[in-house]
Amino acid sequence: MRYKGVNDAGNPGAHMAGRNVSEEYIEGYARILADAAATGRRLTREELDSRRSLGEQAAEAGLGLRALVGAHLAATRVHWPTGNGVSVDSVLGAAAQSLDAFAEGYERAQRQAVRQEEATRREFIDDLLYGRSDLGLLAQRAERYGLRLSFAHAVAVAHGAVAYDEADPVPREVERALIGRFGDRNILLTTKDGRLVCVAPGDQDDVLTYFAKQAFAATHGGRVAIGRPQPGAAGVVQSYEEALNTLDLAERLGLDEPVLRAADLLVYPVLTRDRQAMADLVESALGPLREARGGAQPLLDTLTVYFDAGCVATEAARRLSLSVRALTYRLERIHKLTGADPADPVHRYTLQTAVIGARLLDWPAKPF
Repeated sequence: MRYKGVNDAGNPGAHMAGRNVSEEYIEGYARILADAAATGRRLTREELDSRRSLGEQAAEAGLGLRALVGAHLAATRVHWPTGNGVSVDSVLGAAAQSLDAFAEGYERAQRQAVRQEEATRREFIDDLLYGRSDLGLLAQRAERYGLRLSFAHAVAVAHGAVAYDEADPVPREVERALIGRFGDRNILLTTKDGRLVCVAPGDQDDVLTYFAKQAFAATHGGRVAIGRPQPGAAGVVQSYEEALNTLDLAERLGLDEPVLRAADLLVYPVLTRDRQAMADLVESALGPLREARGGAQPLLDTLTVYFDAGCVATEAARRLSLSVRALTYRLERIHKLTGADPADPVHRYTLQTAVIGARLLDWPAKPF
């Protein structure tokens, strides 16, 4: 979210302050002062436009505004009109008008440069995350933003309660924290589709871990997913998609961990790779639960909590606000309906896999 090549009083163009600024950027200024002294008039529209144009040209040339103001003040001293009847107010008024119009043109050119930089950056980010550009050209463009796509990179994505863009305080807060901790360590922080995105070298997991911590705090409890390190420009796309898929899995499975790693959830994409096979398993193993009073959902929730509790009946009962006896009755009812005993290690794997499939496929709310 930092812009390069846009000069102001505080960045690279300001080094011109110690040098003579080309006379071309104050051309006609002495005549304006002389006319103001002689007639007391204000600047004409054409003169104001010429000052704005010179301001734009100076900004585009990379000159610092502080140096340019200094040049105008120096020219004011050199070309101060002399003689009887000179109106100080008129001369100072003309100088003020000239500087104001010049600064207006300068700032207008800077805003245009920023908008152009934003558009260029956004185009690059879209190409980087979606892989829509020639990889060789993309790698060259990436160097401008501190990324060396010949190495492996990993991507972390943070999803908050609201959508963010790069101008919002939250991304800027996270960026300041990252720069303060790591400096400019080939990190790209941006936003995409309302989410915070951090791209970092694949061997610098501490960067993404810290990003996750800061994003969680700045988004007031948002969830963060971290993709696996992947090589090359195409690897950024793959890691980004892994992070997005991990966020989607967390939503569908109801996972409450604030930070999730794609590497820890690889089993889920494997389970869902053959959707029809998973649907058949869910129907075969859990379909009979529909016969229960109240339908399948209450008993499915019981199984979900039971497995999440490590198959410890007392803990599962506590989480469900049930007595252990009531939980045991439910498990027995499941055994009777499905023919599979949740407490039997042989049956447990099938039932637990089916429960995961049901959560991924949103069964029984969405029948097959």
